[in-house]
Amino acid sequence: MFNSQYDCKLDPKGRLVLPAKIKAAIPEANGAVLMLRMAEDRCLALYTIVEYKKLENQIKSLNINNAEQRLLQRSFFNSVTEVELDSAGRLLIPKHFQIYAGLEKELMVAGNGSRIEIWNTENYLSNIIKDPADLSSLMEKHLS
Repeated sequence: MFNSQYDCKLDPKGRLVLPAKIKAAIPEANGAVLMLRMAEDRCLALYTIVEYKKLENQIKSLNINNAEQRLLQRSFFNSVTEVELDSAGRLLIPKHFQIYAGLEKELMVAGNGSRIEIWNTENYLSNIIKDPADLSSLMEKHLS
């Protein structure tokens, strides 16, 4: 499981070094390959192969003869790419993914349960609950 948030940097070549705690949470059996997706709220979602396959299987099970489901399949598969961690623990984020998420040199990496999110820092801060009391209220509403 992935959690916490980390201030990170994108190097001039578009490579990101994953924080040590995030990298350590990736199962060894996963290997160096991860799946990167243009996700909700203009962030990037990074999945282990096992977690990605769960999502992929749901998408593949949709009916290609239904226009809405076909659009979902097409849009999903066009928004995903395979990335690989190099020996230094870096992954290369393709330029069009960087543009989609508005990534700059300074960015935020956040664990979100089964996936890792990569954010433009300002966008991240506008997409989280900052007040613990507000978080508690939402937890009470949705988890009770």
